[in-house]
Amino acid sequence: MHRSGPVVMAWNVFKFCTALRAFGSLMILLVLGIVGVSYYAVVVANYGPALGAGGIDSLLALAVLILFHVLLGLLLWSYFSVVFTDPGSVPPNWKPTIDEEIGENAPLTNLDFSNHILNLQQQGHLAETGNPRIRYCRKCNQLKPPRCHHCSVCGRCVLKMDHHCVWVVNCVGALNYKFFLLFLFYTFLETTLVTLSLFPHFIAFFKDVEIPGTPGTLATTFLTFVLNLAFALSVLGFLIMHASLVAKNTTTIEAYEKKATPRWKYDLGRKKNFEQVFGADKRYWFIPLYSEEDLRRMPALQGLEYPTKPDLDAQ
Repeated sequence: MHRSGPVVMAWNVFKFCTALRAFGSLMILLVLGIVGVSYYAVVVANYGPALGAGGIDSLLALAVLILFHVLLGLLLWSYFSVVFTDPGSVPPNWKPTIDEEIGENAPLTNLDFSNHILNLQQQGHLAETGNPRIRYCRKCNQLKPPRCHHCSVCGRCVLKMDHHCVWVVNCVGALNYKFFLLFLFYTFLETTLVTLSLFPHFIAFFKDVEIPGTPGTLATTFLTFVLNLAFALSVLGFLIMHASLVAKNTTTIEAYEKKATPRWKYDLGRKKNFEQVFGADKRYWFIPLYSEEDLRRMPALQGLEYPTKPDLDAQ
């Protein structure tokens, strides 16, 4: 099958990511290492000792430490939820509940469905990509539900795949996309807090004053400030991008694929689009969990069925 230039480039990128997969555990250790360095600089080296200073300095230190630990807990909770949550796999022997090819609403029997798929295979109507009503993965040799894509890194199809993230050593898909967004959100808040809290100490390096602390402590404070500033700025960019994707009910992959599509059939309005990722229960919006009620009444959270605009169902 002929592959265009951009597809070849994407394949080369995935081969690079496949090589990085061998360092999966190291990536998790790297994240924990950055957290550890930040913890030492903020808690051990600077604001922990300031608790005994008395006055306004003690109150400020207490406020910084409380906020730091709360955000750190939420960050790690969200991070490991992304790492250890399956992004969504296609159930064995999955098949559409309706004949989407001819638009009938009655469920297909196993015999009818098998004959229908056999005819489509013989006619060459099943493809890996594009916009057919029934989608088929030739690598997994199975049907693909709506919005499902094959991950060359994981070697399987992922429900509503957004991308493969080497930082979490996992795919980001239907079942852990919310957790990934919360990880970005709390990472931005935590790194911003660390940057602001260490800013006075960073400025002190460029003043002609004596700075208390050992050379190791001072070097750690300087490095932590620079690292967290860099992460805060970069994560902010990712947050803005994904906020735009959530508002339009699309994924990173879909945003690329539908460049030529003026209207997107899954775009149901910002409120409903948001709920398809975070759920309708506001109590669970800021933690990596879903309410049982949302999981029961919102099929989109399971990654297999998605409501669409009636006037755009033909897309």
